[in-house]
Amino acid sequence: MDKKFLNFILSLAAVLAIFAVVMFVLSTKISVFNFEVDQATVGLRFFFVVLGVLIPAVAYFLTRDNKAWEVGTREVVWMAIGAALYAVFSWLFNGTVFVVPSLSQVALRPAIAIPMFFGYAFGPVVGFFSGAVGNMFGDALTGFGLSPQWSIGNGLIGFVSGLWMLFKDRKQSMNTVLWVGGVLTALAAVLFFLNRDQPNMMFYDAANNIFGDAQISPLAGLSILVGFLLVLGVRFFFGSNEDVAAAVTWGMLGNIVGIGFAAIADIWINGFSLPATMVGQFLPAAGPNMIFAAVLVPLLVLAYASVRRQSGR
Repeated sequence: MDKKFLNFILSLAAVLAIFAVVMFVLSTKISVFNFEVDQATVGLRFFFVVLGVLIPAVAYFLTRDNKAWEVGTREVVWMAIGAALYAVFSWLFNGTVFVVPSLSQVALRPAIAIPMFFGYAFGPVVGFFSGAVGNMFGDALTGFGLSPQWSIGNGLIGFVSGLWMLFKDRKQSMNTVLWVGGVLTALAAVLFFLNRDQPNMMFYDAANNIFGDAQISPLAGLSILVGFLLVLGVRFFFGSNEDVAAAVTWGMLGNIVGIGFAAIADIWINGFSLPATMVGQFLPAAGPNMIFAAVLVPLLVLAYASVRRQSGR
């Protein structure tokens, strides 16, 4: 059996195995980690975990000759480091520092830059593992319990961030991604304006004992436009530095794909309507993520480039 194929399959199998153990074994035990998963929907949630894992598998089989799919000792080490860093920094920020008014529990997550960077720097498989496993353990540390479909969505953020490696012309691929991201951002903004009356289920007015009657704020709804404009600015400001420009551009697309995957999964898992999950979950999560991508990913890429220069690599 081809070694590259075997290592790739083992990497995806490791993600599936970790999620299976956590969801079906550890979720029923008491520990310092909160691995609680809604048992009424655990099977459906695991279905979306499998579906999310199949996305990298399909991409591999369509482009299996590309070196982007190489997984060796170096990549395994980066997977572990990326997942650990993402878990710890997610724990530090998720829900304990900044909470975004939304349909469900959404927090500002500057740590999202970690799977974006690891995917871009070390490949789509590293990005996928770092985002998925790191998010799951970060949620467990935070104490809110697990939403596995959102962890897989975070994995897809890192995965897509590394897909630039599949293209020979990096500049042309960036321009295509910007167009695709721009169109999707515009559609999301239109959806917000058409559905501004969606109730914000996390809203609570203690003085009047009102729960869930307010709407998503314009700031949360339009943050995705702000994020896209910042990404666009980074793309052209760092026009001579394709590493920074490509990392931010592909991170933006990864964010739209990953958060979109998780939000749409909740149509079946939590019974949300399409407008409700997109306006109430996708926009409050994807918008700030794009802002963090534009601000923090360049810092990580530049720091990594500096380390490589000093080490002579």
